[in-house]
Amino acid sequence: MKQGIHPEYRDVCFVDQSNGFQFVTRSCATARETIKLDDGREVPLFKLETSSESHPFYTGKQKSVDNMGGRVERFRNRYARGAK
Repeated sequence: MKQGIHPEYRDVCFVDQSNGFQFVTRSCATARETIKLDDGREVPLFKLETSSESHPFYTGKQKSVDNMGGRVERFRNRYARGAK
């Protein structure tokens, strides 16, 4: 490998802003802030708006359009007459 052309690959702490969930993984992501971990290491801190811990698809709290107040059924009932 050529020296000096690759980004720095290091441990980075990702924090979900919606629920405070944090995990450490290796990444090239750049961050302005750092955080001190429980084991004493200081690693870059990357803030996320959502992660698998808070996203509705992964938590099972995803809402289906069919279940949201019967909008789909009302639409079908309203326009079923005109299609005949």
